[in-house]
Amino acid sequence: MTDIKSIPSVSVSYASNGSSTKANELGMRVMQERAYEKRGEQYLLIKSPPASGKSRALMFIALDKLNNQGIKKAIIVVPEKSIGASFNDEPLTQYGFYWDWQVVPKWNLCNAPGEDGGKVNSVKSFLESDDRILVCTHATIRFAVDKFGIQVFDDCLLAVDEFHHVSANPDNKLGIHLGSFIARDKIHIVAMTGSYFRGDAEAVLSPQDEAKFETVTYTYYEQLNGYEYLKTLDIGYYFYSGSYIDEITDVLDTNLKTIIHIPNVNSRESTQRGKTTEVSEILGVMGEWKGKDPTTGFDIVVTADGRTLKVADLVDDGPERHSKVLTALKDPTKKNNRDHVDVIIALGMAKEGFDWIWCEHALTIGYRSSLTEIIQIIGRATRDAKGKTRSKFTNLIAEPDASEEKVTDAVNDTLKAIAASLLMEQVLTPKFNFTPKNPQAAPMEGFDYGENGYNPNGNNVGFNEETGQFHIEVKGLIEPKSKDAKRICQEDLNEVITAFVQDKTAIERGLFDEEMVPEELTQVKMGKIVRDKYPELDAEDQEAVRQHAIAALNMTQQAKKIMNEGISDNGERAGSTAFIQGVRKYAMDVRDLDIDLIDHINPFSEAYAILAKAMNEESLRQVQAIISGKKVSMSMEDARDLAKRALQFKNERGRLPSLTSADPWEKKMAEGVSFLARMKAEAANG
Repeated sequence: MTDIKSIPSVSVSYASNGSSTKANELGMRVMQERAYEKRGEQYLLIKSPPASGKSRALMFIALDKLNNQGIKKAIIVVPEKSIGASFNDEPLTQYGFYWDWQVVPKWNLCNAPGEDGGKVNSVKSFLESDDRILVCTHATIRFAVDKFGIQVFDDCLLAVDEFHHVSANPDNKLGIHLGSFIARDKIHIVAMTGSYFRGDAEAVLSPQDEAKFETVTYTYYEQLNGYEYLKTLDIGYYFYSGSYIDEITDVLDTNLKTIIHIPNVNSRESTQRGKTTEVSEILGVMGEWKGKDPTTGFDIVVTADGRTLKVADLVDDGPERHSKVLTALKDPTKKNNRDHVDVIIALGMAKEGFDWIWCEHALTIGYRSSLTEIIQIIGRATRDAKGKTRSKFTNLIAEPDASEEKVTDAVNDTLKAIAASLLMEQVLTPKFNFTPKNPQAAPMEGFDYGENGYNPNGNNVGFNEETGQFHIEVKGLIEPKSKDAKRICQEDLNEVITAFVQDKTAIERGLFDEEMVPEELTQVKMGKIVRDKYPELDAEDQEAVRQHAIAALNMTQQAKKIMNEGISDNGERAGSTAFIQGVRKYAMDVRDLDIDLIDHINPFSEAYAILAKAMNEESLRQVQAIISGKKVSMSMEDARDLAKRALQFKNERGRLPSLTSADPWEKKMAEGVSFLARMKAEAANG
């Protein structure tokens, strides 16, 4: 093995204060307690990371609904049979709760074959029985609703695990059924997900249905900050040329417990030599193959330095061997045995619902188009385990090659990988609370404002260690007025940022257009995204959401810049407060932290700095040339937006923006006004 490269896109350190693993007198951890407080809600959405205890949170809520709220039945719906094991019997009373969780074996349809002529008929039999809890797959409940209608489920709790599998798309039957259940309004629904992105391909719920849900949010930062052992998570993307087999040694450290997700056979990164051949080649990179363990089916590999590795191959889909390996991985007696397996190689498996607490490195080859899938893969490495202080996710991506026919696709994959990295940075960092800086401003209770405390005449950044939240005052910031706008600024800024960083034009221009004025992205492009996502908000609330979203994104990017500047010679950053100190340093180093200053920052500048390190110079120039070759013409919508900004400029300065101004943003606003005037003149002249 060669020296391992270290160019992380982001590295977030946590306090490891143990809070997320401590239980209260009812046996509930922090997230579960927070969810249980909302147990009386008819429609509840729980957004919480992998390993935070969503399954048990649902048990607590469901048992209360069955015993105290008049609900007759609880139906737990999971996307695949293997996840049904998360809802096996639990003796909750041993830990202080009022009731135990018990599922009659024949009603766990993820394990049982189903009576009465199959699993769908078993759903009807269950509804007619005296038993109260059923576990089945999304598919089973979908077919049951098709066959028996929605009315037979009246007075039931429908709990949907891994909710991101559902979609409001007309082709998604479960999504249609959920809409019908909500319209009938005769059941309770609890939806749970660790990766809920409405910006990810399809909307999960229609906006009017989603508004009926009470949301419980438990952030990645809260989860990881409250661990006992894991202190640091690194996320990086690495570009390579040629075959990934030749380059994997740069990032694969066999001293770390690793899950390798190989590329889909149809992807650009695939070697086209077949998936089993690729697995064999990866084994060869690790060391000398010595055969298979007859009991577990694991491959045995001896490294060059004499270590013996046990490798679980989940790509080989030979039924007998595949079953043997899966059984060995799921052996409950080995769950806490760090030495049971060293490396897992997978293609479509080992993502959601796969629990290997010892995983220190999730190495994914090839771009994954779904942000949900990326978060699920990262979640494999974010379990807490004794002695595991650092873990990482690495995305290995093929560099664009000028000789390729699909060079444009390659460039698009590069941009999408950067977008995913930017979003993950946002997901993993503390939550931002922004308020206007004005004479009425005051410190928030529970927030630490640094050595000198809160300064009514200066810039203030407070941090609440317990909740993992910032309070930052921004001059000129607009506060949201309506309930919906306040909820978006509190709960959904990452949804707005998702749409922004995935916007192809925005990321292309932000990374590679040297003439681009930052406000074209932060005000015009982000403004359009907010208007499109939230047309029901008035103009002032739309502007408030835009300002809060761009402030959150740019604060993260500026803190990352300061953190990267502070990396020591051995690649280490300062401890768990590095990100917090980065945000504070940026805010304190500017004279006035105002929204105009934030709008003047290119949100993609730091991503470009990392891309320049991760990609070779020739490939970078090629990507820049391809994107620079696209002519960006002004649209009528952009011109109108610029004209509105120009009107604000006139109200503040007493004059319209000038086409000859030395300020690029003033000049761009003037161009918008000129463009509109020209279009109107042409229309008048026919």
